[in-house]
Order: sequence, then structure tokens, then C-alpha cells
Amino acid sequence: MSDLSSTPLLRTALVWSGIVTAVLAIVGGVVGLIAAGTSGLWSALVAVLMAAVFLAFTIVSILVANRFYGDPLFVPIFFGAVMGGWILKFVVFLIVLFVLRDQPWLTPMVFLGALVASIVASLVVDVVVMIRMRIPTVSDARLPTAAQIEEGERGAGDSSAPRG
Repeated sequence: MSDLSSTPLLRTALVWSGIVTAVLAIVGGVVGLIAAGTSGLWSALVAVLMAAVFLAFTIVSILVANRFYGDPLFVPIFFGAVMGGWILKFVVFLIVLFVLRDQPWLTPMVFLGALVASIVASLVVDVVVMIRMRIPTVSDARLPTAAQIEEGERGAGDSSAPRG
């Protein structure tokens, strides 16, 4: 079993997202504290943490699914893990929002600002990591050997009809 070329990219995005989350927690906490006191501090910290957990969940689900690379059922496992994780994340996100909606300590505008800032920062990290990583246009592909071509063998993932 070999690693996919996307694995280092995803790990780098996860590390940088963690660093950005720590910075956002500090900045958001200070801004929230100045804007709305202790309530603003907790609102910003909860929003940043919530965004970090939900955004990291996607990367982690892809990394876990990538461990099955090479398995004949890789594609269904991959999409099942990613889509299942996305649906679970969406449902839990809505539940958390409904629970937090009526909390007396929550300052809605600070929460919204910190949540949006965290999501935008995460997207910026993803774009920067993608731009800086050097992944060939065609990756994780194996070309057939001369013997396989002569014999008309089909390789894994080769959907063309065998010669003969």
C-alpha cells in the first residue's frame, strides 16, 4: 500500500490550520473581550474552536479514507467516509447552532464575526498550501510495462478493453 500524493498536502493543511486557529483564538478572544467583555471572549473562542473542529473533520476523514488506497473497494470507502463525515458534520453543526442560539453568554455578532473569520482563514490556508505543494497533474498512476502491453494485460484501473 502506497501513500497517495494528496496525503502530505492534507497533513500540511491540517498543521497550518491548527496554527492559524491558535492565532485566531488569541486575536478573536482579545477582540471579543474588548468588544463585549467576557461574553465576547467566550463567543469568539467557541466560534473559532467550532470552525476549526468542523473544518479539520473533513481533512481527517479524507486522510482516514486514503489509508484504504489500493483496496479494491477504495472508491466506495473513500466516498462513503467523506460523504458520511460531511452529513454527520452538517447535522452536528446545526445541533450546536441550535443549542448555542439561546445561551445568555453568547454575543451573536462576535460569534458570527469569529466564525466567518475562521472559515475565511481556513480557506486561505487551503489555497496557500495547494499553491505551494508540487503535485504533478497526473499522480498516483502507474504506466504499463512493455511486457504487459505486448501481452495485452489490463492494469488496475485500466478500463480499456484488452487487445486480442
